[in-house]
Amino acid sequence: MPDDMILQTILPVTHDLGGFKVHRTLPNKERTMVGPFLFFDQMGPAHLDAGQGIDVRPHPHINLSTVTYLFEGAIGHRDSLGTNIRIEPGAVNLMTAGHGIVHSERSPGDERAGGPALSGIQTWLALPEAAEEMAPAFEHRSKAALPLIETPGVRARVIMGSLWGQHAPTTTYSDTIYADIHLDPGASVPIDDAAEERALYLAFGEATLEGMPLEPQTLYVLRPGIPATLRSEKGGRAMLCGGSAFATPRHVWWNFVSSSRDRINQAKRDWKAGNFPLVPGDDEEFIPIPEIPLTVSYP
Repeated sequence: MPDDMILQTILPVTHDLGGFKVHRTLPNKERTMVGPFLFFDQMGPAHLDAGQGIDVRPHPHINLSTVTYLFEGAIGHRDSLGTNIRIEPGAVNLMTAGHGIVHSERSPGDERAGGPALSGIQTWLALPEAAEEMAPAFEHRSKAALPLIETPGVRARVIMGSLWGQHAPTTTYSDTIYADIHLDPGASVPIDDAAEERALYLAFGEATLEGMPLEPQTLYVLRPGIPATLRSEKGGRAMLCGGSAFATPRHVWWNFVSSSRDRINQAKRDWKAGNFPLVPGDDEEFIPIPEIPLTVSYP
């Protein structure tokens, strides 16, 4: 059964960003997308030195939504729409770039004094072609606003879409599922089989899928239509993601995503020329466009 259930196993590429590591499973040479998800990063876990923090300077995006979800710590988000908000564990930030947005992510000042914690998942979701050039938008959903399914030993928070009979209020632009599943020792939970494309990612601890051990920081793409049970004997935390398959591919270059390579090339020229909007309150720095980006699409 497990061999028939796993369509693909995607190992992470790990980047050391100085003080913390990022484990990236999407995009990958073997697979670019699972439903709308085309970028999947686990940040940390890490505790930075006192006085330090993360400082991701202003940078641009097009034709995608970024989804930030934390396990520990806090991040201050600012963007060119004028948003200035703090994200904390259990809440979700959904930033939709549309035709173009610029944002920064920094450790809040009150987190830096004792050395900030950093642990969470950041994903990018492709927009349907009809929505790629929509007006930029930002949405924050608090921890209390997201449905929490609780059964003995299980706490599953629905971040996006509908799962286990509950629906998250977070906006979706295509069929999307996304959940944070926390299992106590000896607990189990059924994995919904309704989504056309699904993947499981073990962020922490130990878990098995139909008896098959899962490796941490590894993305397991599941065959469609097959129900399964996720179980943990020692305790674990996993993410479930997916949704409807996209009929057309998406190209990824640095922070730019689009169904059109020409559109990505235009975005490169626009960032170099300073044609993107500034971030109010954080407009003195920016990330220059790289010669060779860490995130690229694959043929």
